[in-house]
Amino acid sequence: MNLALLFLIPFIGTVAGAAGVFVFRNGLKARMEKLIIGFASGVMIAAAVWSLLLPAIEDSSYFVAAFGFLLGILFLLAIDQLTPHLHVNASDPEGRSSGLSRSALLMLSVTIHNIPEGMAVGAGAAAMAASGGELSYASALALSLGIALQNFPEGMVVSFPLYKEGKSKGKAFLQGVISGAVEPIGAIAAFAFVGLLSGLLPVFLSFAAGAMFYVVVEELIPEASEGEHSNIGTIGAAIGFVIMMLLDGIFG
Repeated sequence: MNLALLFLIPFIGTVAGAAGVFVFRNGLKARMEKLIIGFASGVMIAAAVWSLLLPAIEDSSYFVAAFGFLLGILFLLAIDQLTPHLHVNASDPEGRSSGLSRSALLMLSVTIHNIPEGMAVGAGAAAMAASGGELSYASALALSLGIALQNFPEGMVVSFPLYKEGKSKGKAFLQGVISGAVEPIGAIAAFAFVGLLSGLLPVFLSFAAGAMFYVVVEELIPEASEGEHSNIGTIGAAIGFVIMMLLDGIFG
């Protein structure tokens, strides 16, 4: 059971996606950007339900899962309010006022986005360790692969705006990579925390699900549906949801 592999797979997805800035000279077209943002939202919703919420309910109750889910929402809400950041395609920053550049604010936005994904992987690995079964490792691997799958297009969506803001391709790629570094760090921290307080595993699984749900509703869905051709984002979400659902079914 290779924990390091579980923690690194999502980060590798971000790195590979950020490298797209070297491949596509003119960036992503609007329709493609909507499709991949929608895809990422679909993957995250399915992962929150099948890989996090349902195991939390099975190990405890609906009330415990609901409590953890709302805690995750409140946690991301607080980070969103306190941390200065700028969403992709937005003109005005959110959070506390700061003198940071647009590129730094964009990077912070994606870093906030990646926090719950890292926690989710760590929580999944903790659930695997608690059960000790090979089937549980397959389920944790499915979660890690699913998040890596949505991190690949997400990494592209990060690096291209930075490039458009005036960064060189190398710097845009590097900042995209750095924004994803929070995922293995968050995964290790979550795994260690749950290991110390194993009785809170159902709460933490649902907590990670709530944090991911907040990111999807607050950031991804609005970006995928704004302007023309919003149905492209909906199609991407459906594809991402189905793929993640199948991954969890096949591996889990």
